[in-house]
Amino acid sequence: MEKKMKMKRVLITGGAGFLGSHLSDKFIGKGWEVIAMDNLSTGSLANVEHLLGHDRFHFVKQDVTEFIHVPGELDLVLHFASPASPIDYLEMPIQTLKVGSLGTHKALGVAKDKGARFLLASTSEVYGDPLIHPQKEDYWGNVNPVGMRGVYDEAKRFAEAITMAYNRYHGVETRIVRIFNTYGSRMRLNDGRALPAFMGQALRGEDITVFGDGSQTRSFTYVDDLVEGIYRLAMSDECEPVNIGNPQEVSILDFAKEIVELTGSESKIVFKDLPSDDPKVRQPNIDKAKQTLGWEPKVKRKDGLAKTLAYFKDAVYRNNQLELRIAG
Repeated sequence: MEKKMKMKRVLITGGAGFLGSHLSDKFIGKGWEVIAMDNLSTGSLANVEHLLGHDRFHFVKQDVTEFIHVPGELDLVLHFASPASPIDYLEMPIQTLKVGSLGTHKALGVAKDKGARFLLASTSEVYGDPLIHPQKEDYWGNVNPVGMRGVYDEAKRFAEAITMAYNRYHGVETRIVRIFNTYGSRMRLNDGRALPAFMGQALRGEDITVFGDGSQTRSFTYVDDLVEGIYRLAMSDECEPVNIGNPQEVSILDFAKEIVELTGSESKIVFKDLPSDDPKVRQPNIDKAKQTLGWEPKVKRKDGLAKTLAYFKDAVYRNNQLELRIAG
């Protein structure tokens, strides 16, 4: 008689967020049972609404800085709970520090208790305003710990440190992904990051705000590419940090011009003062991801932007209809 394979189970903290919801889709598609945990401070049930009736998807509303109890076995914990946009972490500095420290500690504790593998969502922001370009995983960074952005940067740096401590001291199988700027459906129009800000302003016919002179650079990864990289890392044997991002670098000013052209908007580009400690450059070296995961991004920026624009057009339309109904 053929032996039935045991279904694998994954806990995704921040599971109703932008990335967490796409990861929920990925693991459901791979046949896993998914437990998505989120306190909905920045996530939204709308992101996982299509999964709520699925027999292998379970949503738990909970703050991960509190005690986490998950009945039954777990094979994997993906810790993605955290504010990730400047608007969010500057409005919620204490919560950001707590989820990076207490939340990571609690999530690691669950992985240790269940004998599960653990993957931490870290960020390119651990490199700060880098003095090395492009950024490799062995670069330690240039971060201002007492600046406004320090609440996010240092929360993630602490999270990496405690993750490696659990790996070395408790023998927990850990993985660390350093995520570079990512875009795609389910981003919030008002989350303050460049792409949703530019697209939202263009679609509403508003001026597009570029901070500084726009010469600072970013490297944008389409969400499907990122999720594939994270999945491969989770399944790999690599315990040291791995950059997952698109090395195609673009200046913020040129990126804003791309959005104006793509949307057909008549919006003008206006300039405001650059926020303190804003990184001047950001570009991942992905040699490690290529060699250890066989991963590199596949989606061209023009194609990813077209898909994202279609999503944001629908979001702006729905918001306008809601405002009309409220006004009426």
